[in-house]
Amino acid sequence: MPAIPAREQMHVRATGTATPDARYTKAECLAAFQKSDWFARLDARSHFIARTVLQRDNGIEARRLAVNSLDEVFAIEPNTLSKRFLTHAPVLAAKAGQRALAKSGLDAQSIDAVVVSTCTGYLCPGLTGHVIERLGLRGDVQAFDLVGQGCAAALPNLQLGRALLASGTCNNVLSICVEVSSAAMYLDNDPGVLISACLFGDGAGAAVLSRHAAPSGRRIEWTDSASLINPAERKALMFEHKDGMLRNILTRAVPTLAADYAHRVLDTVLGRAALGPGDVSAWIMHAGGRDVLLALAREFDLNAQDFRYSAAMLREYGNLSSAFVYFVLEAALADDAPGGWWWLSSFGAGFSCHGALLKVQ
Repeated sequence: MPAIPAREQMHVRATGTATPDARYTKAECLAAFQKSDWFARLDARSHFIARTVLQRDNGIEARRLAVNSLDEVFAIEPNTLSKRFLTHAPVLAAKAGQRALAKSGLDAQSIDAVVVSTCTGYLCPGLTGHVIERLGLRGDVQAFDLVGQGCAAALPNLQLGRALLASGTCNNVLSICVEVSSAAMYLDNDPGVLISACLFGDGAGAAVLSRHAAPSGRRIEWTDSASLINPAERKALMFEHKDGMLRNILTRAVPTLAADYAHRVLDTVLGRAALGPGDVSAWIMHAGGRDVLLALAREFDLNAQDFRYSAAMLREYGNLSSAFVYFVLEAALADDAPGGWWWLSSFGAGFSCHGALLKVQ
């Protein structure tokens, strides 16, 4: 993919995030699991795996879930899960979008296109219609619903926003990723299924993308991006449909794949810019989990401090799938991270990885 000409660059004008109000620690999740009917349905090995993940330091301390009590998490049947997604995904998406709009200095009528990504539920008409209605966007706004890209979806979403701005048909695009992972709950004795049930949380992230930078505040310019997709590895990380529900397949290969692909995408973009990893002043990385962050640090020859924003968001919110990198970007901005070159990257189902070089002032 060639470097983006200057006339086609875009600016991240503002970001916004949203989560359910209910916060649950991993200790509370383990206690609820042990009291649930599911505990008796699963075997002793599964009990050991759940206790190991939820009692040791797995990089996650708490998650936000769209349930009033943890007892609801274990009501695992298609109609309940579908209703949970329909109830909460539009609300979370609209809240994140509204917060991004409020910080952008633009009103809803200024948005020319909206792009919404998710993988934890399906609606037809899609989530864009709910966002248009809740935020009062124009009736002639271009609307794009993206599905099936898993944790990696934020970057393809932003890449589409960049293309829309470059086309000349849009001045401002609203980018949203929303995941209700508690609406994709599934349990059985497969270790990958159990581990994923202990990792994911609910939330939404948004960004207002514009052809021109905001008149005040930090200037975040998207300069170049690249992607790497290998369908031969799709079974390493994916959803499958089983018993009318989504069942997450998570394999041991994921940390190594993520680190390898992320490094290759980084090298591609930095090479085009004649930069090296030492020129990057802030790393805005999808975390996946603690083991993924450790693998990334080894592959990139970086230390834990370099990935501090990803680690902090993982500890407090868990893996938010596609929404995660919006939280990391917001954390770096809130901390007034040093300007210069920032690296934004997401990876997941496909197996796919995407990265973008941002110039931040």
